[in-house]
Amino acid sequence: MKHLLNLLAAIALLVWGTHLVRTGVLRVFGANLRQILAHSMGNRFTAALSGIGVTALVQSSTATSLMTSSFVGQGLITLPAALAIMRGADIGTSLMSVLFSFDLSWLSPLFIFVGVVMFLSTKDGTAGRIGRVLIGLGLMLLALRLVVEATEPLLASPVVRGLLAAVSSDVLMEITLGMLLAVLAYSSLAVVLLIAALAASHVIQMDVALGLVLGANLGSGALAVLTTSKSAIEVRQVTVGNFVFKLMGVVLAAPCVGLWLRHVHPSMPDATQGVVLFHLAFNVAMSVAFIGLTQLVAKAMEKLLPKPPTQPAERTRPQHLDPSALSTPSLAISCAAREALHQADVVETMMLGILTVIKNNDLPLADELRKLDDTVDRLYSAIKYYLTKISREALSEEESRRWTDIISFTINMEQIGDIIERVLIDVEDKKIKPGRNFSEAGMAEITELHARLVDNLRLSMSVFLNGNVHDAKKLLEEKARFRDLEHAYSRSHLIRLADNTQSSIETSSLHIDLISELKRINSHICSIAYPILDSAGALAPNRLRSSKLADLN
Repeated sequence: MKHLLNLLAAIALLVWGTHLVRTGVLRVFGANLRQILAHSMGNRFTAALSGIGVTALVQSSTATSLMTSSFVGQGLITLPAALAIMRGADIGTSLMSVLFSFDLSWLSPLFIFVGVVMFLSTKDGTAGRIGRVLIGLGLMLLALRLVVEATEPLLASPVVRGLLAAVSSDVLMEITLGMLLAVLAYSSLAVVLLIAALAASHVIQMDVALGLVLGANLGSGALAVLTTSKSAIEVRQVTVGNFVFKLMGVVLAAPCVGLWLRHVHPSMPDATQGVVLFHLAFNVAMSVAFIGLTQLVAKAMEKLLPKPPTQPAERTRPQHLDPSALSTPSLAISCAAREALHQADVVETMMLGILTVIKNNDLPLADELRKLDDTVDRLYSAIKYYLTKISREALSEEESRRWTDIISFTINMEQIGDIIERVLIDVEDKKIKPGRNFSEAGMAEITELHARLVDNLRLSMSVFLNGNVHDAKKLLEEKARFRDLEHAYSRSHLIRLADNTQSSIETSSLHIDLISELKRINSHICSIAYPILDSAGALAPNRLRSSKLADLN
């Protein structure tokens, strides 16, 4: 039992080390990796090369698959290009297994020591994240040595030998077992390295090891399919298409295992090299053979998983909160920002509709606009919940500020929606149902404030998206102008009351409340500028630091 626990602990350490490397690299280079993938779409071969490079860094074809499928879901790349990237991703993870097959155990204490020092010195900085990667590499190398040491005593057990003999009797069982191990470990790389270590210790025969390797390749594809099972159709098309490629490869390669053992394996220096080079040869051969089939498989996936017809109600549901992007924090932040802009689009629809309701006494439209406030609330809840699933520790300082900006933006949009709903109720109760109308001058004032409000909302969306300091300054200046207009229009309304203007008297309470509510909406809109100006150092404690803003411009 002790030896079995030692083996399980070594396997767990290997899986954990792989996880540390993958998450650490994504935290340091996540945005750059996204740019590499997004800008490699010239042809299928450059796409495959980018897949090799990115996967070699993150040490996980599953992570590359999730990133790539997220791009397809956002419409940034096409499905055939994504499938081409995955052909390269399989080669990338195979190359890393070859690298780790060499005896690098002497680097383990060095990586762990340096990694811990860097991590403890600056946990939230780039150096700390690189330290995390080094710790993961050191743990992987240490775990591989521990696996070999833990398996030696187990070989003496008759029970273990009997179990291994049972596994070696069925190729389908070997493939199934390898697939399950890859899914459970969340890493085909870790499983292939484990198989290589077990083969080197003669715990399993070489034919069994190669069958398990085929299963591990299939398992990495199945893992991506399971991870994206609740994602958008466009995302699932990538992972299912990649799984189809892997399944075809395993079906073609399984009968050739015997040929490899007879003609290639005798020239291998040892069992470890035999396993990892078979893994590499399999993925290179399958990627080269299938690179020309990406268009065909893409069309098959579009027929197998067709996009549902667009419904009008779909615009009110979250569209960009891709769960598969959560494994890449920088990508998840982008998804949340896009959904926040979707929420702002709904608010803009409500804002534009308000004036029509006031002018035309349109009760059906007022009812529709009030329902949109429920949509704004649902989007706010969805974005907030999505952001809470992003680890704050995984974010850089800039991404952490962006996380806060998104939360602030969505809160403001949600509160604007609530104010608009209250305004609509007041207009219905105090104007439409009693059959009253604003004076011509009063209506002109409301129209002017409304036009400024719509312009400011659109400007705030631009500021949120681009973080432009000049636009943020302009937005904050609009807050003062709007306040001055609100005061001026309140005074002019009182003058009309003094002149006994009948329509002004009838709608006085609504008029004052309405321009006050519009001012409140404008305050929420303009508050979006504060984080941008604060980050630029352009805010004094109680006022804009004009000179600083002038320098920035």
